[in-house]
Amino acid sequence: MRVTVERNALLKALGHVQSVVERRTTVPILSNVLMQAGEEGLKLTATDLDMEVVEEVAANVLEGGAGTAPAHLLHDIVRKLPDGSQLSIEQPDEGRVAVISGRSRFMLPALPPEDFPDLAAGEPSHEFAIPVDDLAFFIERTKFAISTEETRYYLNGIYFHTLEREDGSVAMRAVATDGHRLARAELPAPEGAAGMPGIIVPRKAVLELLRLLDAAEEDVQVALTQSKIRFAIDGVVLTTKLIDGNFPDYERVIPIDNDKRLEVDTRLFAQAVDRVSTVSSEKGRAVKLSIESERLVLSVNNPEAGSAEEELSCHYEGEPLEIGFNARYLLEIAAQIESATTVFLFSDAASPTIMRDSDDDRTIYVLMPMRV
Repeated sequence: MRVTVERNALLKALGHVQSVVERRTTVPILSNVLMQAGEEGLKLTATDLDMEVVEEVAANVLEGGAGTAPAHLLHDIVRKLPDGSQLSIEQPDEGRVAVISGRSRFMLPALPPEDFPDLAAGEPSHEFAIPVDDLAFFIERTKFAISTEETRYYLNGIYFHTLEREDGSVAMRAVATDGHRLARAELPAPEGAAGMPGIIVPRKAVLELLRLLDAAEEDVQVALTQSKIRFAIDGVVLTTKLIDGNFPDYERVIPIDNDKRLEVDTRLFAQAVDRVSTVSSEKGRAVKLSIESERLVLSVNNPEAGSAEEELSCHYEGEPLEIGFNARYLLEIAAQIESATTVFLFSDAASPTIMRDSDDDRTIYVLMPMRV
């Protein structure tokens, strides 16, 4: 293998693929990036056995072939080379890869390319294109609610599924929950997605996908098999295993008869929660909301650090209510709300509460109260 490639193009591709590589792994080949030089240019592949990222870079291929090199080390080397410089990647023998640019020469250890695992997705059951903005919307509105509790592994991702609406149209939903809060986003389903099985895309893949979407311009091509999903984004292909588990029946925890309605200024509410929670204990972070007709009082009482209270004007329909919530959860949901007004729908102090954007019925958030 012998190729010449422009430094900036290689750095961008390495930035995408090396982020998949774990810093510590017991399988040495997984620390490496696979480089394959052919007629199309230089193809880079990295994997952690659960997820794979592949990207092709335009290159002058002087001699075809394949080799591997430590992914993070190669990325650091290319990152420190001068902007706009040309570099050459050569393989003088099976155990080494040379990176040469100007007067700089690096000799890196290599492992056999035939040992590199293949995470081929297989024959897809469903294929469709989804706009970049739609996929980003699904992820951004739900990712904060993904559970990090490994014992409930089936909650460690975003659940995507389609359903038929009452008017006969097909919608796609993204749902995430950790048992304390739930986020649900809904949009019209892309053509070709109808009838797809419910799938759980793992957290690491979700975050990597969001990074790739930042600079994407074309629609994302999605291919789904029984155990994997593949996203093709502007020349980058991300393949990931799906979480093998059953997502709970989330509809059961979304209340339908919460009749007490609170409307409050989103920005002022978030700022007030942030201020009063300053004195709350890190463990609990409970904020009490005392609500009556045109008045909302947020308060925190911490025996060790003192107390705090702040009053806001609001519009409330219902009997006076006192209810407590985790401050961080309130702030994370408020950060998703883009309109000036946040709507709360309550039942009582012990039942799940709905939060939503007053101008956006595509998303709803469910939050379990805390005892205060």
